[in-house]
Amino acid sequence: MHNSSSSLTGNLFKKKLLIVLAVIAIILILDQVIKLYIKSNFELAESKNLIGTWFKLQYIENPGMAFGTTLGSGIWAKLALSIFRILAISGISYYMIKQIRQGARIEFLIAIGLVLAGAAGNLIDSMFYDYIFPLDACSDYNQQPGSGIFGNCKYWGEVEVRRSGFLLGNVVDMFKFEATWPQWVPYLKGKEVFPAIWNLADGSITCGVIMIFLRQRKYFPKKEKEVVTEESAYDHDQVPEKENIDKEVE
Repeated sequence: MHNSSSSLTGNLFKKKLLIVLAVIAIILILDQVIKLYIKSNFELAESKNLIGTWFKLQYIENPGMAFGTTLGSGIWAKLALSIFRILAISGISYYMIKQIRQGARIEFLIAIGLVLAGAAGNLIDSMFYDYIFPLDACSDYNQQPGSGIFGNCKYWGEVEVRRSGFLLGNVVDMFKFEATWPQWVPYLKGKEVFPAIWNLADGSITCGVIMIFLRQRKYFPKKEKEVVTEESAYDHDQVPEKENIDKEVE
């Protein structure tokens, strides 16, 4: 009986793990296919309509995290960011395995997988893209005054560029919403609804976080508190009878 129960538990663990790994693999493959296509076929800042005129492909690069967030400029900031990604991915992976062993909902595990896939997708750019593609010295994203490293730009000649290599590559972004707030919206009228340019990895992280935020009551159900009553706190047989108490008082 014990072996049968252990076998069922092991099979359930494997099933959930395979589902989450499949989700992660799909996100990573799609993310990298899109990025490689954009980087190979678009000029920097080139823009093309994807859905109508409100959703576009626009090729940019950024040295930071999701939606262009950075930890500063320079090689040490870039290395710190890449190391942070590695630590975050390791921590999320450990937490995900732990949750699978504890029987967490598959929906919650998929949400964790989306966050993990997004972080890994952007880390891949930083790890390998400097080896796959030549560094473009004309790109604003690659220029870094004060670096002491020079590259040749056909427009401006010798310019100082960022250091390239393992964990130092830029992240490729391409999706952009072209929508502005209506004039009747106070403070926001005429401004872009979402000005950031992002990639599938960023979107995966965002979806995972939103799922966890909106469904946290399902993912983290509160245990019912035990109501302690006088009857449950004391054994009735251990309470002295009233007659005995009266005799002791006399």
